[in-house]
Amino acid sequence: MALIESLEKQGNFLFKYRGQFPTLLFLLAIPFICFTDYSCINPQLRKALLFCAVVLSVLGFIIRCYTIGTTPRGTSGRNTKEQVADVLNSTGIYSTVRHPIYLGNYLIWLGISVFTYSFYFMLVMSLLFWIYYERIMYAEERFLERKFGIDYLNWSNKFPAFIPSFKGFVSSDTPFSIISVLRREYAGVLATVIGFAFIELSRNYFISNKLKLDECMILVLGVTIVVVFILRNLKHYTQLLNEANRS
Repeated sequence: MALIESLEKQGNFLFKYRGQFPTLLFLLAIPFICFTDYSCINPQLRKALLFCAVVLSVLGFIIRCYTIGTTPRGTSGRNTKEQVADVLNSTGIYSTVRHPIYLGNYLIWLGISVFTYSFYFMLVMSLLFWIYYERIMYAEERFLERKFGIDYLNWSNKFPAFIPSFKGFVSSDTPFSIISVLRREYAGVLATVIGFAFIELSRNYFISNKLKLDECMILVLGVTIVVVFILRNLKHYTQLLNEANRS
């Protein structure tokens, strides 16, 4: 099998199972948390790292929410199990970067990695993310190239794959929809909050041999679970979060 075919095949496989990637990172974080020397991290540094972690993850969700909120049904931004693209996204955030969802994912995970207080885990996470998602992005771009031909090549040559450039920003053709965001993003928010709680729980266990969470973390986790429960039921049992021409 030619290398380009092998990379595309790997990308399609990883694309299908990309939802399991966070679980891999959760498990991988445990030894890094276990062997990190927390005695050299003073309270001021902890506050600074927590602030950076939250800001990075929130920024990642802002990118994801803007992408999802301005993306219509049947386009390359909202495919889940297989490659889908009825039209080519070329406005809004897609006029600044070709893979905004994955950029958002990386920032979210970078935030969680910072919260481990382990520089080595940040590096390992970034390397794994690059290896994993580079193949997914390659497979997606091959699909789009075959479907849209020269139009896709002309568009892709103008914009970077991962690091945004705002020089040629064009407002989205699709108005932003908070309903789409509420319907699509609640699971991701819950997973991220659980990720932060998991890191803190693991760190406290290795430091004091006690499974405990900070009161603030318990509050955030509890509120998130309640909100997610409400949104999930609204999505599955009502029409309040349904919109025409939205995924």
